[in-house]
Amino acid sequence: MIERLAATQEGLASAAELLDHGGLAAFPTDTVYGIGCRADDAEAIGRLFAAKRRPVDKQVPILAASLEQAAAFGYLVDERVRSVAARWWPGPLTIVLRAQPAAVGNADQTPSQAFRVPDHPVALALIERSGPLATSSANRSGEPETYDADDVMVAFADDDLLDAVVDGGRVSGGVASTVIDLSGASARILREGPITREELAEVIGRID
Repeated sequence: MIERLAATQEGLASAAELLDHGGLAAFPTDTVYGIGCRADDAEAIGRLFAAKRRPVDKQVPILAASLEQAAAFGYLVDERVRSVAARWWPGPLTIVLRAQPAAVGNADQTPSQAFRVPDHPVALALIERSGPLATSSANRSGEPETYDADDVMVAFADDDLLDAVVDGGRVSGGVASTVIDLSGASARILREGPITREELAEVIGRID
């Protein structure tokens, strides 16, 4: 049975403890509800893909509470990254970072990884407690997105892979984040979103 947790200090502490022990938790973000697990827990990430019924070759982004938290996870942060993060984090910008050279040989470390800092107080409070979370939308692949805890409970009612949902009320939905790849020498837009190419170019210059 999925445990419904209030978005209180006690509820967030319970969710963080669950995540620390390899669990999966759903929680509100600035657009939809997400389902996440600790980003350094490979077994939990496997359960996340199983819960989503998502192909394992489709990488999921990591939600962090700050740029410093993302950098500490083992990925390079240059001046371009600092500039756009200072302007749009928390917010609807996903940034693809390159792994630090010393980390590339780690079997659990991907050469590049997408990060975002969500603009939602409940998500940020949970991530500050738990550390970065590998996160995808809290729905089965190809099924409707979820906008409140009831939606999540229904979406995952037929299995026991999701352990808890933090009930932070209904979220408003909206356009998925802009994705910019800053893992190489040239900046590239991977997905158009609320933040335009022109706005990004004003901050970091040329974008291929």
